[in-house]
Amino acid sequence: MKIATNIVGGLLGFLFIAFSLIVLLNLIQPPPPPAGSLVDLFMKAFVPSGWLTMVKIFELTGGILVAIPKTRNFGLLILGPIIINILAFHILVAKGEGLVGIPLFIAFLALFLLWAERKSFLGLLH
Repeated sequence: MKIATNIVGGLLGFLFIAFSLIVLLNLIQPPPPPAGSLVDLFMKAFVPSGWLTMVKIFELTGGILVAIPKTRNFGLLILGPIIINILAFHILVAKGEGLVGIPLFIAFLALFLLWAERKSFLGLLH
């Protein structure tokens, strides 16, 4: 089980590190959303305000922490709300578009790590 959690932690960390660096370093310009759509309106508020940059810095930090076994649980605490927001964006704002694929895969990886480390997280409930 330890090998599986290390592989999943490394993969989840890599995904968050890669996706955050793509945005922070402006490596790829995503195609613009349809004008006037909910996604367009959301991004027009999210990007210029600096909110996206802040989220990407937290993604980078959480990704690094998740990739390191000793800090994995702290990384999951940082990434948990981000993952919920990614899923909420795809369900509520994008109306399900783009949900199947990377967002669900990331959620599955995080749930696997939460399940594997459930005894560590039970202390948060007491």
